[in-house]
Amino acid sequence: MSRYYIAQLNIAQLKAPIDSPQLSDFVNNLDRINALADDSPGFVWRLQTEEGNATDIDYFGSDTIMNLSVWDSVEALHRFVYRTAHVEIMSRKKEWFHSMNEAHMVLWWVPAGHMPSLYEAAEKLNAFRQQGPSPNAFTFKKAYPPPGEAIADKRRHC
Repeated sequence: MSRYYIAQLNIAQLKAPIDSPQLSDFVNNLDRINALADDSPGFVWRLQTEEGNATDIDYFGSDTIMNLSVWDSVEALHRFVYRTAHVEIMSRKKEWFHSMNEAHMVLWWVPAGHMPSLYEAAEKLNAFRQQGPSPNAFTFKKAYPPPGEAIADKRRHC
């Protein structure tokens, strides 16, 4: 049986230019939070430029930043997002990012060794926006098992 990893895309619309004083605390914490992710158990890969982050990638528009990463399990990703210093940054998102009227985050399974493209990630986000959660595109709230595995016991939460 093939091994699958969990891919995630998260996008956010900036309230100000990335180099503005309003976003300085966010920008000043990027290296620290990215290093925390890189060193976290279960981390596999993240899209980044030579600067070590993805803020220069404007695939979703010049006022939108994104994070695309791969983890060895939903639990590992969930642990990083909600049980590390990443939480303190997330708690300040309203200072830096506009509220989005549609889904801005999506998860999906990829075969081990596959690094998803931005095109693939955008397709998954659009599928989630159009169809809601499915084995093809989902969120932490309603996660699906990797292809070929039975649905895990609902009591086993991240």
